[in-house]
Amino acid sequence: MQRGSSERELAAGWEAEAEAVAVAEAPAAVAAAAAEPVGVDSGAAGEPERKAPEEQSKERVRAQPRAAEEGDALVTPRPPPTLPLAKPQPARVRGLCPHRKPRSKGRGCRRSSGRSADEYCSQRPVTVDSSKARTSLDALKISIRQLKWKEFPFGRRLPCDIYWHGVSFHDNDIFSGQVNKFPGMTEMVRKITLSRAVRIMQNLFPEEYNFYPRSWILPDEFQLFVAQVRMVKDGDPSWKPTFIVKPDSGCQGDGIYLIKDPSDIRLAGTLQSRPAVVQEYICKPLLIDKLKFDIRLYVLLKSLDPLEIYIAKDGLSRFCTEPYQEPSPKNLHHTFMHLTNYSLNIHSGNFVHSDSMSTGSKRTFSSILCRLSSKGVDIKKVWSDIISLVIKTVIALTPELKVFYQSDIPAGRPGPTCFQILGFDILLMKNLKPILLEVNANPSMRIEHEQELSPGVFENVPSLVDEEVKVAVIRDTLRLMDPLKNKRENQSQKLKQPRAVKEEPSDSEPASASDANPNPEAHLPSICLKQVFPKYAKQFNYLRLVDRMANLFIRFLGIKGTMKLGPTGFRTFIRNCKLSSSSLSMAAVDILYIDITRRWNSMTLDQRDSGMCLQGFVEAFFYLAQRKFKMLPLHEQVASLVDLCEYHLSLLDEKRLVCGRSGASGARALDSGTPQEAAASAPLAQGTPPACTNSTHKVSHSRHALS
Repeated sequence: MQRGSSERELAAGWEAEAEAVAVAEAPAAVAAAAAEPVGVDSGAAGEPERKAPEEQSKERVRAQPRAAEEGDALVTPRPPPTLPLAKPQPARVRGLCPHRKPRSKGRGCRRSSGRSADEYCSQRPVTVDSSKARTSLDALKISIRQLKWKEFPFGRRLPCDIYWHGVSFHDNDIFSGQVNKFPGMTEMVRKITLSRAVRIMQNLFPEEYNFYPRSWILPDEFQLFVAQVRMVKDGDPSWKPTFIVKPDSGCQGDGIYLIKDPSDIRLAGTLQSRPAVVQEYICKPLLIDKLKFDIRLYVLLKSLDPLEIYIAKDGLSRFCTEPYQEPSPKNLHHTFMHLTNYSLNIHSGNFVHSDSMSTGSKRTFSSILCRLSSKGVDIKKVWSDIISLVIKTVIALTPELKVFYQSDIPAGRPGPTCFQILGFDILLMKNLKPILLEVNANPSMRIEHEQELSPGVFENVPSLVDEEVKVAVIRDTLRLMDPLKNKRENQSQKLKQPRAVKEEPSDSEPASASDANPNPEAHLPSICLKQVFPKYAKQFNYLRLVDRMANLFIRFLGIKGTMKLGPTGFRTFIRNCKLSSSSLSMAAVDILYIDITRRWNSMTLDQRDSGMCLQGFVEAFFYLAQRKFKMLPLHEQVASLVDLCEYHLSLLDEKRLVCGRSGASGARALDSGTPQEAAASAPLAQGTPPACTNSTHKVSHSRHALS
């Protein structure tokens, strides 16, 4: 019988192989049965031919010996022929070969082409559940076809390798595989939450985070906004600022407008009904063809812990459709002049659809860089500043993302691993400094646009610019997240290694698929995503102070799945880190906890859990650091307190580890000797600290009393 011709035909050829074996061996089995003497069990020499249940029952009846009857002739039974003794075979289990491994539909494990389960797993296609993909479905389908993976557009009962969701991590219950959303990301990149996260970093590192405009959160900081604007105007009467108001939950330019003075009636009218962020408006942007534009860059957050960040080498540039003029009371309401949102400008009569990458109202970012380079601009410097902006922004977001992650996927419980594509909207100023406008958790991945054929009649038309950028981002994200990539690489390494004993393949057995095509991505272009972290970790790790504070916060949460710290957890944090003193009593600690928690709970809309949120904990941490290290800058105060807390907690962990070891040793000694001997020998053998020694004596004494 010929073996399967290739790995790709392995699964499909199993059934055909079993039929071929049956047909090829049937004549031999019949001939052997005819040649056997009567009374010899053919199963001793080989596997008996399977028969129908009715025939087997009749044969069992015929084979039963009947009682001797009167008149029977005395016949001496002929002894069976001597057969060679066979080695004892293990009991056969249905579905397992004699080697106790899953068998194919053929008779033996040797006929299953001899390939291991890992090798077969490395050759199977990656499975993708696209039932929740929504607007990114078309680009996702193209990417899956290019990768030659398996798509399940209506879901699948069995687990898939990758789940592609359109909006949120909570689109479905997933317990394995990989999902393209992080829990809490949608909440974290909202205007208010993002502004608060960046503000914390601006307090610690004001120079490093000056790429985000000064912001105020409304309605909570409305009075502060009015007072600060008045103070600056009093100091500089020539200052005539413009502010942009962005609703917290708004998207695609909805509800955004410009104002010149805080007393604007629209601002006061929307405070309670719709929380918002008000920012300084960038009045001197870089212009191309006299038009204002922004940049949509795609950033892949591949992993949260350890932190891995990738940036797409190309992005999109979205242009306004009206020539730019600096804001004045006459043009503040000119949306097509000041707002670069594609969803707004597409309704302008001046919007230009173009199949060219370097013309029209939507172009590739690489075409803009080429144009700037032709004018002598240092493109490497522009890219370096953008990469720095992206890394610093993600560092500001990760602390609270960790809290969300441990709440939805607690350690020790089954759950998927996460990754996510983020859309960074960046504006280049006239001096080429990049400014962060916002971060989108669900950037549009549509690769077509609506074109109005006649009044009120629209048609979806493919957009070559969108397809060029977005398909590459999705495809290469999938390539980076490929769960079978390591297995294929390991299998390829095994094939390259020389074998000690290598059988020559027969002429009838062609080469396997893995030999014929060792690299399944050979037909694809190079990956368009560039790793920037941890590649540049050394330059940015000093900024991760809040990340270390989040680790302390999570440690003392106590209950899995919660996101707020209770009063007992806060007291335990103070006690374990040795932060209380004569000047900071535990009563003062309780008052600090109550004041901060009450204020932050009044500012947050989510009242499901009571307790101190991460941002409240950061505020308390800043207060404690300023009390303990008074003569240092804030970031050095915080860094010193973080080091101190981590030091005391490491000592506590080490002490618990030693106590655990000594407790185990004491338990073994108690089982082998008297309680007194165990209490004396356990601390001496392990070098146990006095506290552990006392506890061991107490345990031994109590056990002796019970005995």
